[in-house]
Amino acid sequence: MDRTTTTSRPVGRRLLGSALALAVGSGLALAGGAGTAFAADVNNARNAGFESGLANWSCSAGTGTAVSTPARTGTGALKALPAGLDNAKCVQTVTVKPNSTYTLSAWVQGGYAYLGASGTGTGTGTVSTWTPDSPSWKQLTTTFTTGASTTSVEVYTHGWYGTAAYYVDDVSVFGPDGGGTQDPDPVVPATPAGLAAGTPTTSAVPLSWNAVSGATSYKVYRDGALAATVSGTSTTVSGLAADTAYSFQVAASNAAGESAKSAAVSARTAKSGGGGGDNPAVPKHAVTGYWQNFDNGAAKQKIRDVQAAYDIIAVSFADSTTTPGQITFNLDPAVGYASVADFKADIAAKKAAGKSVIISVGGEKGNVTINSDASATAFANSAYALFQEYGFNGIDIDLEHGINSTYLTKALRQLSALAGPKMVLTMAPQTIDMQSTGTEYFKTALAVKDILTVVNTQYYNSGAMLGCDGKVYSQGSVDFLTALACIQIQGGLDPSQVGLGVPASTRGAGSGYVSPAVVNNAIDCLTKLTGCGTFKPAQAWPTLRGAMTWSTNWDATAGNAWSNAVGPHVHALP
Repeated sequence: MDRTTTTSRPVGRRLLGSALALAVGSGLALAGGAGTAFAADVNNARNAGFESGLANWSCSAGTGTAVSTPARTGTGALKALPAGLDNAKCVQTVTVKPNSTYTLSAWVQGGYAYLGASGTGTGTGTVSTWTPDSPSWKQLTTTFTTGASTTSVEVYTHGWYGTAAYYVDDVSVFGPDGGGTQDPDPVVPATPAGLAAGTPTTSAVPLSWNAVSGATSYKVYRDGALAATVSGTSTTVSGLAADTAYSFQVAASNAAGESAKSAAVSARTAKSGGGGGDNPAVPKHAVTGYWQNFDNGAAKQKIRDVQAAYDIIAVSFADSTTTPGQITFNLDPAVGYASVADFKADIAAKKAAGKSVIISVGGEKGNVTINSDASATAFANSAYALFQEYGFNGIDIDLEHGINSTYLTKALRQLSALAGPKMVLTMAPQTIDMQSTGTEYFKTALAVKDILTVVNTQYYNSGAMLGCDGKVYSQGSVDFLTALACIQIQGGLDPSQVGLGVPASTRGAGSGYVSPAVVNNAIDCLTKLTGCGTFKPAQAWPTLRGAMTWSTNWDATAGNAWSNAVGPHVHALP
């Protein structure tokens, strides 16, 4: 969603990937064949898992830092951010044996990432491999053979100019012992401390504990039985009975073994009958509007001023914190509230009137990183805390800078377990995010289909796109709305989980505005097969959920033309 009236979008990603492939193609050839590993072979890299910060590593111009999240194993990883003409190269000099073959590997995540070795003494002297941006950990592997007088090589990683930060963990230069010192063998980690239980629901208990040096995973026990194994320092144990006491313990683990279990923490699940009983149900056919918690020239509103036609009011936006995955909310003084208490009272009044008021995460400028178990739990716990503090009865996912479907799914399921079955879950992907079931957004929507309320795709700021019939349609037309909505239904979403997202006025987006009459025609086409353009679905979907607009403020600026026309039309659907 736009905080301003225009949106800038990255272009040329596919061309960039092709150019990179051509540019480094000659450098991807593997020198020598893979050697046979013997028992004496070792990992000759030092601080291979970045557990000791950047010890033994050197990064150009200070572009590299040691981080704890995301870490594939242990508690450390490398984060390097290309800037300007610097590709964020990080190197280590590794001692090797002459005339020997080594397997070089590392796990990478994030932006474009390269792995290589130089000064091998054979062939061109350099081997490398690379991968485009990856939302989850991926292993890069290549091999090299040393020359007759080669006793050290330079192992390196780097990104690509102007792209996102990349992460590296678990580097290995595996082969004959070069005579340098290696990382010490792992020892059994210490027992975790600080185990604490958060606020339970009727069926789940959130848990957190302190990190343990050298641990690669944690095992969570419920009443003595293993309940979960996670890489982070928090999790939510679900599937529990209401109003029941449970005892929890946690142990740290790595390749050397498992620690003793921590001191036990007891928690009792909530009594049945909670689960968001004061939350209103979303109508069969609903209208969603985004309310702006900032001033960008649109009419300023308080929640009480939001037009009655809106069934779901998405408060835009939550803010991220320095903790990965964690969100908070800061009421903007520009909106005009005298106090946060007045804001909360307005939310309660709207809910009493049968409206859902949810918190939106993301937008054009906002971003929350959820790419690990720890960040997924941090997201769920912090979002639920906002529910409790402000009275929000749901969440909207409007992340426009890339998502990781695996961990976002975990986060949403943990949040659902905390909030209960009446939680409203909406999404507002961009058109490109819903072109195929293989995209991260579409995969997430299908993975949480059983708790998903509606996906209101943003049918604007996108240019021409493919419809479900394989034809290209231009934005700003009834065909664009209907042919693209068709993709979601044919891809597996229920029609009741599909909504049409459009700007409320010409000032609400950079491009793609359609008049309320066109929106109504598209709704009729999808639900009744009337009002269609050149594209006509093979069947009607009368349970289509409805429509969404950005924003209630821009709607008010335009004299409520959108809600006055689209609201009654949606609510009149059978």
